[in-house]
Amino acid sequence: MAAKLNLDKLDLQIIQAMMENAEISYAELGKQLFVSGGTIHVRIKKMQEFGIVKGTRLNVDLKLLGYDITAFVGIYLEKSSLYDAVAKELMKIPQIIRLNYITGNYSMFIEVVCKDITQLRFVLHDELQKIKGIERTETFISLEEGFNRIVPVAPEH
Repeated sequence: MAAKLNLDKLDLQIIQAMMENAEISYAELGKQLFVSGGTIHVRIKKMQEFGIVKGTRLNVDLKLLGYDITAFVGIYLEKSSLYDAVAKELMKIPQIIRLNYITGNYSMFIEVVCKDITQLRFVLHDELQKIKGIERTETFISLEEGFNRIVPVAPEH
């Protein structure tokens, strides 16, 4: 059984602050939380070792980079035991940025970003339909992202 890291209030505050602004320096974050930058560094390293912190990513406006289409696709599998094989094939399609294995009407739900409707059509018709195990799909095109928030993990003051 894998060891589990017990997170304390400081760990949660570090996570919350870094989720809000991953560019903050350890020294600046230490000042805000009344600890040294070295303490922040040690805590982050420990959380990385336990897989709690998986890395950092740059948050960009995809529309400004020319990705005008965001779609969500519900995928029906022929049988649920095909999930791993289908997920492996979906991973090869670069326009798919998120995959969830879900309950309900669909077996899987993916988020797809494309430069235009022609590229989306290619992904749906030429890429998804050739994957063995996918019975059928249903596509939903996003008209607007209302908001995208981080999960509050730090205790309230």
